Amino acid sequence: MALVLNIETATTNCSVSLSKDGETLILKEDNTPGHSHAEKLHLFIDDVLKSAEIEALEIDAIAVSKGPGSYTGLRIGVSSAKGLCYALDKPLIAIDTLESLAHQVSANDGFIIPMLDARRMEVYSAIYNSNFEAQREIRAEILTEESYSSLLEHHKVYFVGSGVEKTKTLIQHPNAIFVEGKLPSATEMSKLSELKYKISDTENVAYFEPYYLKDFMTLKKKA
Repeated sequence: MALVLNIETATTNCSVSLSKDGETLILKEDNTPGHSHAEKLHLFIDDVLKSAEIEALEIDAIAVSKGPGSYTGLRIGVSSAKGLCYALDKPLIAIDTLESLAHQVSANDGFIIPMLDARRMEVYSAIYNSNFEAQREIRAEILTEESYSSLLEHHKVYFVGSGVEKTKTLIQHPNAIFVEGKLPSATEMSKLSELKYKISDTENVAYFEPYYLKDFMTLKKKA
């Protein structure tokens, strides 16, 4: 009977949930533009714990969305999660952001492609079947009119996430289904973090780093 605090900050959605046995008990999240996760995250954590009427020491583990996603968002979420784990002596669980996002789609067949907006026509994406089993590794890829054509030819394909808007402008196949207005949320993390907790699939708190997928881009100073 695990109580897990789930933290999702990989995109513009700052999201925190408290789950018990894989079920979300309390959720606090906000996607309002103009507010940073640094301002909101710890307030949300406090609100969730107060709403549950428990102390931080009563939770069994802390789960964090590990990426890919926003560099800044991931750093804030992972740093906060690691700090709490250190302070409370609790295990750290890392959840794949795209796997969690895929769980916002309910499909009986076909494939689910969670995708996060990156630069220009690029997205971070993965492919899952309707049972949420990974069919392809996570990639940073540039979209074209031919993207996913082999899947679309014979299957329904559900696209979900912040990359959907740009995908719609290129892919207009009848088998393409666009699930709009969805961002990664701590709600979907609840089931995944519980499964990892049960098998003690945890991270080394000291050495864990977010999964950025791509290296930081820096500009060289002019001579």
